[in-house]
Amino acid sequence: MKLSTKGRFAITAMMDIAIHERTGPVTLIGISERQGISMSYLEQMFAKLRKGGLVEGIRGPGGGYRLARRPEQVSVADIIDALGDTMNLTRLKQHQDETEAEEEPPLTEKLWMEFDQQLHDFLDGITLDQFANHPEVLKVLGKQDIRQYRPRHHFIFDNAA
Repeated sequence: MKLSTKGRFAITAMMDIAIHERTGPVTLIGISERQGISMSYLEQMFAKLRKGGLVEGIRGPGGGYRLARRPEQVSVADIIDALGDTMNLTRLKQHQDETEAEEEPPLTEKLWMEFDQQLHDFLDGITLDQFANHPEVLKVLGKQDIRQYRPRHHFIFDNAA
């Protein structure tokens, strides 16, 4: 399993939804602005995430996306799998076709397949809920919320007047 840019962006976008959906559906524009991911890239990813049963689209005013499952039921591996962003085993299959006499894959391919499975199992144990409630994430969110809701104009009232 490789964690590509697409995979990292999808995990980031899904985490954004897990954090912000408490106030209603999350728009792709909002994710794009907060996370610095292009809209066209998000649209492509969300088509796959929707097809993979991880998000639901909400139409109409105030619409956007929400998680199709609870955050503790969505693992990082689920997100990667929905994107089809797993290890490409076609090289292994081609190698086997070319060498029909060889019945087992080469040792290095076996090791990579085992590594891929262990990595997948590890990522399957990490949920969006764990990410969203991580102390460092909450710390950053607190700073963002302060900046977001800080008044742009400061007024000083003098009670002495």
